[in-house]
Amino acid sequence: MENSPRREFRGAGRSLEVLRAEASDELRTLIELRCRAGEDPWDVIPELPTVDEQVVVTLRADHYGHAGSGASTGLGLDDELEFLRGIALWHPELSRAVWSLMGRLEDVGGRA
Repeated sequence: MENSPRREFRGAGRSLEVLRAEASDELRTLIELRCRAGEDPWDVIPELPTVDEQVVVTLRADHYGHAGSGASTGLGLDDELEFLRGIALWHPELSRAVWSLMGRLEDVGGRA
């Protein structure tokens, strides 16, 4: 492999229960902020990730040192998918969320 910034996922240092509680709090905050800004909850909620998807997004952002969940890692699609597979191996309970996010990445990346 070339000089890519590929890094293997080695855990978050926090239990899955804590990660899920943090993700749930973040999603509740997002819902509240968007509703206070005048958006309809029926429009807001379907656009948000599930709690487990938010955990995966947060793990990715934490691992690469990004505050924004959509920040670029500089990884190619294959490396990004491999990193997400590592999260699923480390936390099998998040497998469904990982596969869902991987499918979306593949759709965006043109490999559906």
